[in-house]
Amino acid sequence: QVQLVESGGGSVQAGGSLRLSCQSSGYIINRRAMAWFRRAPGKEREGVASIAMIHDTAYEDFVKGRFTISKDRAKNTLYLQMSSLKPEDTAMYYCAAGLGYGLSLRDNEYAYWGQGTQVTVSS
Repeated sequence: QVQLVESGGGSVQAGGSLRLSCQSSGYIINRRAMAWFRRAPGKEREGVASIAMIHDTAYEDFVKGRFTISKDRAKNTLYLQMSSLKPEDTAMYYCAAGLGYGLSLRDNEYAYWGQGTQVTVSS
């Protein structure tokens, strides 16, 4: 049974940083693509960053240069380092695990989802 558990969310002021973690069990993160998504209040879920099996990465324009996705094979954990946070980054952040190998920020290409961790950025 695949389980993804996010942690690391919280409340910060604009310009601050957070690092989100996604601990995986029942799914080896280094064998498939993974991604972070987010859903802000009243908005649809959107992709944030993706990492392929071979460590290639992709980001949506609104986080480029501020967020970094990475993974630790030994810990079977996915990370999202977030810096220069803005109030518009406030959202529930979700870790997702795919069945494919390549980069994707389309949620229909991910089969497994965590329950999310809340990030709140105040101005």
